[in-house]
Amino acid sequence: MALIEIEDLEVTFGSGGRVVQALRNVSLSVCEEESFGIVGESGSGKSTVLRALCGLAPVTGGRMRIAGKAVPSPRDPEFYRRVQMVFQDPYASLHPRHTIDRVLSEPLAIHGFDRREQRVEQALDEVGLGAGFRFRYPHQLSGGQRQRVAIARALILEPSVILLDEPTSALDASIQAEVLNLLDRLRAERGLTYVLVSHDLAVVSHMCDRLVVMQSGEVVEHLTREALKDHVTKNDYTSNLLTASEGFTRDPAPQR
Repeated sequence: MALIEIEDLEVTFGSGGRVVQALRNVSLSVCEEESFGIVGESGSGKSTVLRALCGLAPVTGGRMRIAGKAVPSPRDPEFYRRVQMVFQDPYASLHPRHTIDRVLSEPLAIHGFDRREQRVEQALDEVGLGAGFRFRYPHQLSGGQRQRVAIARALILEPSVILLDEPTSALDASIQAEVLNLLDRLRAERGLTYVLVSHDLAVVSHMCDRLVVMQSGEVVEHLTREALKDHVTKNDYTSNLLTASEGFTRDPAPQR
């Protein structure tokens, strides 16, 4: 049985004559401990799927279930113990006036966890930062370090599902690989389930077992990792997306 089931999901923004239907009849399922990808161009609706699941977008139709149970509306504390999200921008997702200790301690206090100091230090160790970062502020950290803090914050409640919205797109290429390897290791160690949104097909090919391709708020194709790597597609949009992604891969300039 799938851990996450989304059926005929619809999201509509606005009212009256200014209505935008961001998602139309989106269906997908994610198995336990799977890493599942959602890809598409900007504006295709891929991030809106994650926001709808978390209660951050107005769902106007369809069904969402986790472990066979309907996702509650509004989301309750039990949901957030099970499902956490890592946002795209590590610069915007951390409060600039809160220390890293406070960023990590507040979720523990809200959900009534004990041994908070030990849990904060353990979370920092797990993402490769260490206790020396506890009392720093976000502006004292690099982009990669901030994203590691964001990952630690998502993991500190011991969820089973992590939603990843372009988790490396705001980082330098050299840092992206470090963060992706960290996410891979944590999933293996903790048995986590990932839903990863990305416009970068190389990232999805590295991270995900299966994926869907979205266009204009709809799912246009379901693919496996192998089909993605071998360019085995049925939809013209997917083929064009793969071709376009290869256009950004250039050989090194010749030496003179």
